[in-house]
Amino acid sequence: MISDRIISRLESRATMSAEEDENAAELKIGEEFLKAKCLMNCEVALILDRRLEQLQQMSDDPTNQMSQVFEKSHQYVKRFSRYKNQDAVKQLCVLGNLCPETVEEAIAMVPSLKSKGRALEDDAIEKMLNDLSLIKKFE
Repeated sequence: MISDRIISRLESRATMSAEEDENAAELKIGEEFLKAKCLMNCEVALILDRRLEQLQQMSDDPTNQMSQVFEKSHQYVKRFSRYKNQDAVKQLCVLGNLCPETVEEAIAMVPSLKSKGRALEDDAIEKMLNDLSLIKKFE
């Protein structure tokens, strides 16, 4: 049987090496995040909204099934999401994933860019594409 003293020493070593290995300023964020996909707050908000709807449909009292972590996470992404419109979030994701090079390509991939009520001028779409292109150059 391993003594408490040895366990304590091992735990402190593990903590020290984890702190040394992880450094967010240098994008050293731990092994569990190496293969993780990054999501924007607005995307997480959509996912958690959908999960909340599911919980509400499954139970008369959805608060019984929500953990405190879920609630805090949901509050956080709602507060700090820069994009509130679901259509805008989807448009942003499609443009970011497919990286069209011309306005015509962007409109072909995301026809809602020219939909009534939210139609964007070609100049605005061109500016978005240029911004995305700049981001790609930093890779």
